[in-house]
Amino acid sequence: MAINVAHYELNGNIGWGVVADGGLTPLVGSYETTGDFMRDGRGEARTVAAAGTENNIPLDHVTLLSPVTQNQQYVCQGTNYVSHLVESGIDPEQQTFNMIFRKASSCIAPPNTDVVRPAHVSLLDYELELGLVFGKKIDGPVKVTWENLADYVGALVVNNDISARDVQLPQWQFYKGKSYRTFGPTGPWLTLIDQDDVKHIAKLRLQLFVNNKGRQDALADDLFFQPPETLTELSGVQDFSEGDLLATGTPGGVAMQAPKSKLLMFISKLIPEAKKWEIFIKRSQSNPSFLQPGDVIQSRIATEDGALDLGTQTNKIVQG
Repeated sequence: MAINVAHYELNGNIGWGVVADGGLTPLVGSYETTGDFMRDGRGEARTVAAAGTENNIPLDHVTLLSPVTQNQQYVCQGTNYVSHLVESGIDPEQQTFNMIFRKASSCIAPPNTDVVRPAHVSLLDYELELGLVFGKKIDGPVKVTWENLADYVGALVVNNDISARDVQLPQWQFYKGKSYRTFGPTGPWLTLIDQDDVKHIAKLRLQLFVNNKGRQDALADDLFFQPPETLTELSGVQDFSEGDLLATGTPGGVAMQAPKSKLLMFISKLIPEAKKWEIFIKRSQSNPSFLQPGDVIQSRIATEDGALDLGTQTNKIVQG
């Protein structure tokens, strides 16, 4: 059974606790990092959850921290929902490779933190993503399937891949354009899973709102490269430690939109690169969907039946 575990601060003390019924039951163990918790704390969390919530602390009495600590790797998939492929001007039938990139771990932020728009950025975008948190170290090639996924993925988490499009795209700088501090709100908690919970992942509904207006709404079964395939591929490339984060891509509905006119797309190929991006930025600045200071984002991921509830995060945009 899935269990929600938060990383929190209360009266200057930092800890972990099981979330249920609007409250939090603290764990006794001290786990400095997400990796420490995933290695040594999950057993305690399940014991506490099974015992009930008599020693509950109301959630609004604590400050929620990111349940993925900044020492962990932050790896991302790009254009990995069919709906996002289409809005990006990519034919899904022509998508032959899994796009992988990194974000700086220092951009990982608490779930309800303010997102700071840097002074030189005007095209600030959101990307709600389902995060997979590693529960097992990977240091060589492995074959991951739906039947053994929970051996490697210990938890799920809400993640928002905030992106400065006017840095990311003209400069071809995914890392820089997506790694500014506060550009990775994560949480509100880890949803620990076992193998019986895996069948619910495809039913997770991702929803993002800006100023209470819906922008993104999709099910996780719209993922193009599914978790088993992606983890198998990445295990042949790099090592992962317990607690590392893989963000699996965002659905359609982001602010940035590719030109829908085939004529415009053809003409853009004839324009010098620098001029093309100058036109892109100027044109995009009139797009009201990009985030502005004062905007409030609400992001949530859950199944309709409540079998998995990854929670909701709320972030206000502030000017840097």
